[in-house]
Amino acid sequence: MQIDPVVLFFLLGLGAGLARSDLKLPSALYETLSVFLLLAIGIKGGLELAKQPFLAILPQALLVLLMGFLIPLLIYPLLRWRLPQVDAASIAAHYGSVSVVTYAVGVAYLVRQGVSHESQTTLFLVLLEMPALVVGVVLARLGRSGETSSAAHGWGKLLHEVLLGKSMVLLLGGLAIGALAGPDGIKPLDKLYLDLFKPVLTLFLLEMGLVVAGKFGILRREGLFLAAVGIILPLLLSWVGIGFGLMMGLSTGGVTILGILAASASYIAAPAAMRMAVPQANPALSLGAALGITFPFNLLVGIPLYHRFAAFVTGA
Repeated sequence: MQIDPVVLFFLLGLGAGLARSDLKLPSALYETLSVFLLLAIGIKGGLELAKQPFLAILPQALLVLLMGFLIPLLIYPLLRWRLPQVDAASIAAHYGSVSVVTYAVGVAYLVRQGVSHESQTTLFLVLLEMPALVVGVVLARLGRSGETSSAAHGWGKLLHEVLLGKSMVLLLGGLAIGALAGPDGIKPLDKLYLDLFKPVLTLFLLEMGLVVAGKFGILRREGLFLAAVGIILPLLLSWVGIGFGLMMGLSTGGVTILGILAASASYIAAPAAMRMAVPQANPALSLGAALGITFPFNLLVGIPLYHRFAAFVTGA
């Protein structure tokens, strides 16, 4: 099976990092690529949403929110068998939240396969960003003593971080711009935000390969446990997304995307929120599993596999 070129860019970065090459993207360029991808994903979703009324997909949106709250609650008891409360809660939050880049690669994969999917999946991406972070913080703080009167202030800061963080603002902002402008209004910008999306994604994945290579020290130390978490969790969670997709009556492509979202793990929004809200948690565990194992597993194996799962259950 031929590998998608965008994945080959990730493998190039991974190989260069493991070989200790001096290849490195400027940090300013990395930030620019992140902003572009988030905006572009939001705009593309908004353009599709402009074609249908929001009330028509409200039941699906509510089911997606339910899935976002449910996933970390399913993961947490499994992780507590081995990990302290704060670390189990932190990893549950990472895997309950989503990876924008994994979503983007999944969409590119379906386009390459000639498989269509519902436009509202971008809205699902945005909705799944937040619930798991809130649940993760609640799980980490349950039963803790010594909470002071400043707790309310801390929760306020957390909600501000989650709701007004960079990824949420750019995704929601792009979604609104695309929906309000419509295809005709966005036409002067489509060469940038639509045509250049995949080329820009290749540069971002090149940098991601370098970052993952830098996490291999953590993987060597924790080894088997992180490998089990990073591979078994996405395989199990993909079926949660597929099940919800079937309940919503989505197409094979839509069921695949929801499976991909459920199987992905956040390495941008979740680490930032957990560092602020649960500083006692060890970020090496959550990032080692989410970015070091699950992210490359999904890119190389998971996405095609989840598509096969979805095709099997939908009879496509």
